[in-house]
Amino acid sequence: MPTFHEARTSVIELAQFAASRGWLPATSGNLSVRVTEEPLTFVITRSGADKSRLRPEDVLLLDAQMQVQGETLYKPSAETTVHVALYEKFGCGSILHVHTVYNNLVSELYAERGFVEIGGHELVKALGHWEEDAAVRIPIVPNWADLHRLGSAVADAALADVPAVLVRAHGVYAWGDTPDDARRHLEAVEFLCEYVYKLHVARVAGAV
Repeated sequence: MPTFHEARTSVIELAQFAASRGWLPATSGNLSVRVTEEPLTFVITRSGADKSRLRPEDVLLLDAQMQVQGETLYKPSAETTVHVALYEKFGCGSILHVHTVYNNLVSELYAERGFVEIGGHELVKALGHWEEDAAVRIPIVPNWADLHRLGSAVADAALADVPAVLVRAHGVYAWGDTPDDARRHLEAVEFLCEYVYKLHVARVAGAV
C-alpha cells in the first residue's frame, strides 16, 4: 500500500498526465488513489481544483464515510460517492474520472443499449482481454444528478473484467489495481471511444 504522501504524489502525476491530454477541462474530473484497505482511506482531488496545476494541498485524505482527515479549507470532489462505491466493490487501487468529447459522444450513441461493445481491436488487450477476437462491453449509465444514486449506478453496472463505466453525456470512470493500471485502462478506453465514434461516422458516410 502507498503512504499518504506517495498516493498524493501519484494523484498529482495522474492529473498532470490527463490534463495534458485535454481530458480534464474547466476543473472537471476527479482522481483518487487508495491508501489503506481496512479501514478504507484514499486520497482524492478537491472540488474546483485546476487539475493541470494541482498542489499537494489540493489532494485530500478521506475515509469510507467521505470525511476529510486532517485540517483543510477545501471540500473533496462532489463525485466522491462514486469512488467509494467502486473501492468497496472491487478493492481497486486507483480510480480516474475524466470528461472528453469522444467518451461523451459514444455514451450518447449507445445509451439506449446500455453498453458499447468493442471487439476485434488490438487495444482491448490493454483491458486484460487477450483471447482471439476478444470483445468487451463497456457499461453506460444515466447521468443521475443525485450523486449517491450515481455512485450506486456506476458500481452496480461495473464489471470485474471491464475496468470502466461510461456515464451518459458526462464522462468515464476507469480503475485498476495500481495507479499505472488505472492510467493504462483509461488510455485504452479513450482510444477505443475515439475509434468507435470515427468508425461510426465513416460508416454513416459510406466510407467503410
